[in-house]
Amino acid sequence: MSTSASSSATAPARPGKARVALALSLLLGLQPVTTDLYLPALPQLTQALGASMTMAQQTLAALLLAFGLAQLAWGPVADRVGRRPVLLWGLSMYALASLACALAPSVELLVLARFVQGLGMGAAVVCARALVRDLYDPLEGARVMAWGMTGLGVLAISSPLIGGAVTALAGWRVALAVVALVGAAVLAFIFWRMPETAPLLRPDATRPGVLLANLRRIAGHRVFIAWALLTSSSYAGLFTMLASSSFVFIDVLGVSPTAYGLLLGSYSIAYIAGTFVCRRWVLRFGPIGAVQRAAMLTLAGGASMAGLTLLGVQSVWAIALPQLLFAVGHGVHQPVSQTAAVGPFPDQAGTASALAGFMVAALAYASGLWLGVALDGTVRPLTYGVGFWSLVISTAAWTLVRRLQRT
Repeated sequence: MSTSASSSATAPARPGKARVALALSLLLGLQPVTTDLYLPALPQLTQALGASMTMAQQTLAALLLAFGLAQLAWGPVADRVGRRPVLLWGLSMYALASLACALAPSVELLVLARFVQGLGMGAAVVCARALVRDLYDPLEGARVMAWGMTGLGVLAISSPLIGGAVTALAGWRVALAVVALVGAAVLAFIFWRMPETAPLLRPDATRPGVLLANLRRIAGHRVFIAWALLTSSSYAGLFTMLASSSFVFIDVLGVSPTAYGLLLGSYSIAYIAGTFVCRRWVLRFGPIGAVQRAAMLTLAGGASMAGLTLLGVQSVWAIALPQLLFAVGHGVHQPVSQTAAVGPFPDQAGTASALAGFMVAALAYASGLWLGVALDGTVRPLTYGVGFWSLVISTAAWTLVRRLQRT
């Protein structure tokens, strides 16, 4: 495997931690903006476009499919040409595709626009994780990432509230137009305020032989396997809830779009609390100890949600309260696992970030496909799905991740 790097690359300007945390909040925050702000509008747009529930789920599944595949391409390109060019290209694509979503005349064209939107979002997320590794060691990176994810949580709170209110007042097209405005704002911030962070450019990063060798090395690394499985299964649990919750809360349990936005907002508050807990636990117990403790909260939330359904309890609070526990755990798992998965690969941070992101999107996409078939007018697909993923998360934290203490 070639390890040559561009000798002409110079040390990039190092932005302050506050600016990095804000950049992370905006770049990673595109995920909840793209999904959470959109979810309160999903039942309305499904009816307006005459779409089936399966096609409605495809608007989410297409986004996730493109998001995962795009990262495999964007990551090596970011190692070759730098983070900044990839961010500018990807965010431009995202903003234009978001506008196309708002104007889509049919559900088929909406699915296509969401696919392109996912391609652009992939650039934002893969470069966000890579720039943390560019600037910080894994331990400090986890703390900075936690600050960024606190900002992400604020966007996650705002998105469903805005989505629910705008959908109720002005309709689903205006709600999707708000997503386009957010994308344009993030593009402007990166253009004006964020320098290049890659310490070295790797001209050979996209050569097929080198790329395949790098992917094999990363995918076979036990540290990467443990942390990437943890972050991807935690996001799969989140996605299972997000992709099914609008139908469950609004159609099954009779919650209004505005109240549904408030419920998602409470989840985001719990997630923010988790990011604060993350910073304290990482300092006190280390990354491994932090996620082991968080897994207890995750399992308690998922198991109680599924257990209440098995007992025949079908209510808003039987889902919402356990989900808060899951959210706190998610706020610990994500900052730690996303930075730790990329940690062993400072020279291929873009490629490692891409592969981790692909795993996240692949599991979420599989969950979306399953939900498209499983949604049956009851709460069961949501509660059993989250319960399943909570079991996977806790198993990964208490086995694969725990074994890393021996190395």
